[in-house]
Amino acid sequence: MSYNLFSGTFPISIVNLTNLETINFNENPDFDAWQLPEELTQLTKLKRMILSTSSITGTIPSWIGNMTSLTDLELSGNSLTGWIPSTIGRLENLELLELYYNKLDGVMPNELGNLTRLLDMDISVNRLTGKIPWSLCELPKLKVLQLYNNCLTGEIPASIGNSTSLTTLSLYENFLTGELPSHLGEFSELVVLELSENRLFGELPREVCKGGKLGYFLVLDNLFSGELPENYVKCESLLRFRVSYNRLHGPIPKGLLGLPHAYIIDLGFNLLEGTIDEAIGNAKNLSALFLQSNRISGSMPSEISGAKSLVKIDLSNNLLAGPVPPEIGELKILNLLLLQDNKLSSSIPESLSSLRSLNVLNLSNNLLTGPIPESLCELLPNSLDFSNNQLSGPIPVPLLREGLMESFAGNPGLCTSVILNSSSDPFFPLCPQENRRRKLNGIWLIAASLVLAIIGVLLLIRRRFNGDGVDVDREGSLTSTLSSYDVTSFHKLSFDQHEIVQALIEKNIVGHGGSGTVYKIELSNGESVAVKKLWTRKTKDLTLDKLLDRELKSEVETLGSIRHKNIVKLYCCFSSLDTNLLVYEYMPNGNLWDALHGEKSFLDWPTRHQIALGVAQGLAYLHHDLQPPIVHRDIKSTNILLNVDFQPKVADFGIAKVLQAKGAGKDSSTTIIAGTYGYLAPEYAYSCKATTKCDVYSFGIVLMELITGRKPTDVEFGENKNITSWVAWKVASNGGAMDILDNRLSCLFKDEMMQVLGIALRCTCTMPSLRPAMNEVVQLLMESDPCKLKSCKALNKLNKSLPATEANDPNDL
Repeated sequence: MSYNLFSGTFPISIVNLTNLETINFNENPDFDAWQLPEELTQLTKLKRMILSTSSITGTIPSWIGNMTSLTDLELSGNSLTGWIPSTIGRLENLELLELYYNKLDGVMPNELGNLTRLLDMDISVNRLTGKIPWSLCELPKLKVLQLYNNCLTGEIPASIGNSTSLTTLSLYENFLTGELPSHLGEFSELVVLELSENRLFGELPREVCKGGKLGYFLVLDNLFSGELPENYVKCESLLRFRVSYNRLHGPIPKGLLGLPHAYIIDLGFNLLEGTIDEAIGNAKNLSALFLQSNRISGSMPSEISGAKSLVKIDLSNNLLAGPVPPEIGELKILNLLLLQDNKLSSSIPESLSSLRSLNVLNLSNNLLTGPIPESLCELLPNSLDFSNNQLSGPIPVPLLREGLMESFAGNPGLCTSVILNSSSDPFFPLCPQENRRRKLNGIWLIAASLVLAIIGVLLLIRRRFNGDGVDVDREGSLTSTLSSYDVTSFHKLSFDQHEIVQALIEKNIVGHGGSGTVYKIELSNGESVAVKKLWTRKTKDLTLDKLLDRELKSEVETLGSIRHKNIVKLYCCFSSLDTNLLVYEYMPNGNLWDALHGEKSFLDWPTRHQIALGVAQGLAYLHHDLQPPIVHRDIKSTNILLNVDFQPKVADFGIAKVLQAKGAGKDSSTTIIAGTYGYLAPEYAYSCKATTKCDVYSFGIVLMELITGRKPTDVEFGENKNITSWVAWKVASNGGAMDILDNRLSCLFKDEMMQVLGIALRCTCTMPSLRPAMNEVVQLLMESDPCKLKSCKALNKLNKSLPATEANDPNDL
């Protein structure tokens, strides 16, 4: 009965089904609040009782200990209170105990140590106090122990270090103290160790990855001291290694930064010394490198360019010297580069201008010399800081126009070629040579304007004498219309603004959306742009009109300031009293909806995975890299545009909410739901409060579209059902999960598709707190990349063996 929409009273009458071995009502949150009735003890054959997220209140009754046939007891995601009864220790057959996401308090009973068959225990996110029972950590078969986000105190029992079965130990966000068991991980194949945000001290365990399976080593925000053990360089299975905010000292072991599978290495805010090893070039999977606020010296190795997956680098507040390596420009997907507060002493390399995804660049408080490269104007990241260096020469004019004056303060050798308007800006002298050139350019500009004006008058006179009065009137009208527009540019424009207005004709319309009409306009320079003419509907309340116009302007300016490869680029905005035009980059492959559901469309799985990953990266940028975060509010396949290489770009966020409020009238601006049926998170429908977790849910629906090839809503799913309930039903049935995969896709990718299905199910959990954050989704999708695995190689091999006319037919695969 799991994953349904049951409401009303829970059917206690199931206690009459005395032969039941399994009860599963997982994820049915709409039941009326109810308490566990003692009649459940009549089910003497019951082995699995799964009542997670089913509106249970009250305490866990002591009679639960009489249900001795239970092997699986899951009561997570409810509103249970009180202490965990000691009688649970009587459940001698219990293998799985899940009580997480409740309001349980008090100490954990020592009787839990009687559960000798227990494999997995999760009592995370409660209010437990006291110590972790010693007896619990001695259980012979225990593989998973998760007690994170409680109020536990005391030491971690040393007995857990002798476990031969432990694979997951997750105790973060407690008040634990003391040293770690010295043998932790030495005798078992530990996969996950999460101890962050406690008060643990002493040295890190030396043999923690001896089992060869450790993927997650997370001990940040503690009081650990000592050196990083040398043998950690052998932990090649590591995916996330985070030890920041501790008191570690000594050098970084040679080779540690080159771990081949790690995607996050975080050593920040310690007392580490030494240099950055050239082995960093071997870190082919590394996405984030955080070494900030240590005592690391030497130079940045040029080999860092070998870590092609790097998105974030933070080496700030160290003792690094020497040049900024030009090779860093080879990191094509780098989003954040923080090198401030060091002793770097080169010029700024021109190669930084090739970092097209860069959003944050900070080189302040160094010893950098020479000019600021003009080519950096092509980037114009959201945050740029060159202050307090020894730079000289003119500040590039486009950087001045972006209002970045404070980013150049503390460089006495810098000058400007334009007069600054604001007296509050830092003072920079005019560059003498540039000043004379500016005056000459001004004279030439005036002369050219006079010549053009004379030519324009002569053309008008000629047209009138030739009887072209209608055309003259039409051109005058267009010119008048254009002059009434307030033009706001967000990028360097390579087109004539008149072309946009003159091309807003019916034959150029390519679509209509909820927020306006879309035109495809082919420019005289050979490029194409997309123009959205937003509909405007005046309300009867002029105050509301002004408020919404300001809000629309704010949303548009936010969109225009964003620089990310997976966010559609907004070139400029034309606004007038009755019309708003948004000029975007044109996406030749349309939107994802048409690519998935159109009659002649077909996308193979590697392309679909590429699209999913790109959208996730765009959303992760909005959610995690901007302050404050941006909530899209309307993630759906029609708002995912595809370029010529089928790289995705997210479009249409923020604006939809404002336009819908404007069209709805005075009382709706605070309650309007911006979103699309089939993609809306369930909590948004009744709370009207959009959060990042609402975007995660909508993204999960898009993943299901990519996996199944089906639309979010379909009559096949049943009345009042959508793709999430259909997928959940299929997954719960024996072998049904494979039936949901798009049959147009190659069976070679079924394992990878099932991995992504698991991500989609997590994203669409009913409880927002159970959904992953978008940065975690990005990492999960990277790990399921089919072209990092054997599937793409097998597909390529098969394609080569087929005749040319058959190689791309999915049915042959």
